[in-house]
Amino acid sequence: MECSSEDSSDNNTQGPDSNNKDQRVYFVPKRWWKDAQDAMPVDLDKKKGIVYASSPGSSYGPMKIINNIFNSDLVFNLQREEESRHVLENGEVGVSGRDFALVSGDMWLQALKWHSDSKNAMKDDKGFSTTDSDIGDVYPLQLRLSVQRETKSFEVRISKKDNTVELYKRACKMFSVDSEMLRIWDFSGHITLLFNDDENHVPKDGQRQSDQETLLELQVYGLSDSMKGREGNFSGSASMKMNGASSLSFSLGPGEAGSLGLTGLQNLGNTCFMNSALQCLTHTPKLVDYFLEDYGREINPDNPLGMNGEIASAFGDLLRKLWAPGASPVAPRVFKSKLARFAPQFSGFNQHDSQELLAFLLDGLHEDLNRVKCKPYVEAKDGDGRPDEEVADEYWHYHLARNDSVIVDVCQGQYKSTLVCPVCRKVSVTFDPFMYLSLPLPSTTMRTMTLTVVSNNSDGMSQLSPHTITVPKHGKFEDLTRALSIACSLGPDETLSVAEVYNNRIIRFLEDPADSLSLIREADKLVAYRFPKDNAPLVVLINQRMEEQYIYGKLDPKWKAFGIPIVASLRNIVNGSDLRNLYLKWFHPLQDSVEEALENCVVSERTEEVAEIEGVTVAGSDPNVNGLDTPSDGEMEFYITDDKGTVKNSKILMNEPLAINGELNRLHVLVCWSEKEINKYDTQLCSPLPEVCKFSFSAKRPQESVSLYKCLEAFLQEEPLGPEDMWYCPGCKDHRQASKKLDLWRLPEILVIHLKRFQYSRFMKNKLETYVDFPVDNLDLSAYITHGNQKSYHYTLYAISNHFGSMGGGHYTAFVHHGGDQWYDFDDSRVYPISKEKIKSSAAYVLFYRRVFED
Repeated sequence: MECSSEDSSDNNTQGPDSNNKDQRVYFVPKRWWKDAQDAMPVDLDKKKGIVYASSPGSSYGPMKIINNIFNSDLVFNLQREEESRHVLENGEVGVSGRDFALVSGDMWLQALKWHSDSKNAMKDDKGFSTTDSDIGDVYPLQLRLSVQRETKSFEVRISKKDNTVELYKRACKMFSVDSEMLRIWDFSGHITLLFNDDENHVPKDGQRQSDQETLLELQVYGLSDSMKGREGNFSGSASMKMNGASSLSFSLGPGEAGSLGLTGLQNLGNTCFMNSALQCLTHTPKLVDYFLEDYGREINPDNPLGMNGEIASAFGDLLRKLWAPGASPVAPRVFKSKLARFAPQFSGFNQHDSQELLAFLLDGLHEDLNRVKCKPYVEAKDGDGRPDEEVADEYWHYHLARNDSVIVDVCQGQYKSTLVCPVCRKVSVTFDPFMYLSLPLPSTTMRTMTLTVVSNNSDGMSQLSPHTITVPKHGKFEDLTRALSIACSLGPDETLSVAEVYNNRIIRFLEDPADSLSLIREADKLVAYRFPKDNAPLVVLINQRMEEQYIYGKLDPKWKAFGIPIVASLRNIVNGSDLRNLYLKWFHPLQDSVEEALENCVVSERTEEVAEIEGVTVAGSDPNVNGLDTPSDGEMEFYITDDKGTVKNSKILMNEPLAINGELNRLHVLVCWSEKEINKYDTQLCSPLPEVCKFSFSAKRPQESVSLYKCLEAFLQEEPLGPEDMWYCPGCKDHRQASKKLDLWRLPEILVIHLKRFQYSRFMKNKLETYVDFPVDNLDLSAYITHGNQKSYHYTLYAISNHFGSMGGGHYTAFVHHGGDQWYDFDDSRVYPISKEKIKSSAAYVLFYRRVFED
């Protein structure tokens, strides 16, 4: 029995030890209790219960129902009797279908364990089995007790005011004494306290309603609506195996196998991320067994890395509520408050990441339950050529010397990390523990890039061809040129020169094959110039035009670059006229002929100083036009510049040789257009360039699909460290961008796999909707383990944390396996079945696997 005053679970301020004990009293069939008590003399308290009875026509009154306009009460008396009155001739205590027992929560839990083990033995550990007649339930029932000390009896009043109509009807059936004696055996000791004159001995859970009446609550267990089990049906038990693993720490009463553990969590306000992670963890084999037992003795409140044992206590208390028979949706307020206290990032009511919560919770539970009270100092040593097995065992031994908990036992594995210096080739091998695997989706290991290929055909027709290619995200420039050459069908006698264009000018050429592609940003604009292979120098031609603008009401014309710069070979280019002809091949006349355009080109010498053109300096003395001559209609002028765009001391003359330095790789030329020339030619080279990666919120990407094994292979693939993760090489005595390779070495019993769906960059956040095809019944990792030192590398799925919706919001749920092929969808407080075929979706975010052993 327990007080019916408001559940104190959300305001629990007791220590860990009190949190771990079930203070409630359960009302159960006496035969069910007796079977467990007789079979387990060591584990169960053998004290004799005190009997309270009521029979039809007894001197202390039969059951009666009192009705008035406001309420309806069921009232009957129970009187204390001597146990000897119920001893049979053979010495056994009589037990009928009308005998019930009151037991404490701990006693009830131990009896459940015994019934579970007994059922498993009879069923050869094949799991739960029940029949249609096994219709039981567990529910709270409110009682009002008035003690009659002079007769050693008490009045029991069950009111509709305190209970629902359904529960009131059940009570009327249960306590009916019209034809048969009703006996209640108190093994808990709570009822006896009511007869003590000292009010301090009234159960601390009791709440005085008047001078004589106490309001109490029973947890009714193992009784059906129709009382079909009067002939001993209650002695049967049933067991449910956690997803096929070892049986639970407690068993199921008749008819409850389908509901035990199927308890939802109320959403306290954007706490679906927390509910999803909690449901997966509270359905994890071994953790359920552990927290249903006396885990309090392993709490380490003095661990400076822990949370004073409060996270473990709050989690354990929450797990027990979720696995209590007949439980209704639980409001995890205490756990939420503890979480906010020790992890302020989860305070408030904003949406968060279920995997981030999971990572914190696993680490917090480990430290709160760490069996190591004083962590020794250990210094990790490099392999230095020793056998991997020796080094790995040494690292694992050092790890266990400082970390020993149920989380380590169940959830932690070990991987091998190999670093290679790109300079001295120094190899460093370490073995590190892991709590979960964060696997990249293959689409995140690659990136798509759009470049514009500019070419000039033999017939003089210029072409702009955008190409989108896929390259390794952490690849090199040579990967880009290789992919682009294939995409544009580059001939063996052709080459590409890739440049970055900004404000219609080339700001750099991408020439070093070893340069990292991470240097190319999503918003960059790249152009690849295609021309025949030869050893001739190149010419870079920048287009510019006069742009009129008004500053403070005054016309202020300035030169401004436009269009796409042109890069071509200077092979067979001797003088300015050749350069002009080469340049005009890229443009097609709309009205006049090319010859007419050529006649309009004027060549003149120029020796002025430099003036500014949109961030580029150009010589000139006329402030109105930034120092450059304003071409008359039909004129087009060419100026030699340096690679920064600064005009040198000469204008190119058409009939004079080009002054090209023999060591010069590129000649930079500025071409000034008149408005008439612009209107005369088809300047498709003025088209805007596409960005490397143009992200669109409105564009719907095609659904990608990839297997979980491919994700694992991407995780284990060798890759260079990023510039921000430089490794200090002990050989070079300097930081190097080493290559890193991970290998699985030791696998845990519970394998948690995080799919990295969320991408963060400086400019945007994105969620990958890639459909990951993951195994449900047989995840075989034998091909991915480096060291075969375990009995099994096969896993089966038992839970999934899902994220539905977009990056900025969305909703979390959990899918949980519940025996056989039955899965359930935990959507906050709602829990309902879901077919096995529907558990795979692009919303799968964190996968929970448990190891299975082959027959």
